[in-house]
Amino acid sequence: MSRRAPAPLPDACPCGRPATYADCCGRYHHGPLALMAPDPESLMRSRYSAFVKDERAYLLATWYPSARPAVIEPPEPGLQWLGLDVKRAELQGPDHGLVEFVARSKLGGRAHRLHEISAFVREGGRWFYLRAQV
Repeated sequence: MSRRAPAPLPDACPCGRPATYADCCGRYHHGPLALMAPDPESLMRSRYSAFVKDERAYLLATWYPSARPAVIEPPEPGLQWLGLDVKRAELQGPDHGLVEFVARSKLGGRAHRLHEISAFVREGGRWFYLRAQV
């Protein structure tokens, strides 16, 4: 007997957690918890959701100021985000963390996969994306 996967929630969060966007990453994009992801993994997931939802202002605001680009270009027409797989998330002290992830997308009929280990830093009580590790 085969078991079916549960049906996705209406307006499921793009980050893959079992919650609606409003109850998950949306609360970090807008509202009283804006910009206050509690840990590196939550920030990573909220940044992925920001790419999906084209929330460029959020992406810039959560990028560490000295490493932040001046602008983030709009997504290419037809870009589809297909999913996020967080491989590991670890704290490296109270104010530093790493998140390894794979983000999948599709553009022009071709599948793409971004595998990255991202560094995060906490400053002034807020977590920021710092850079991709080499």
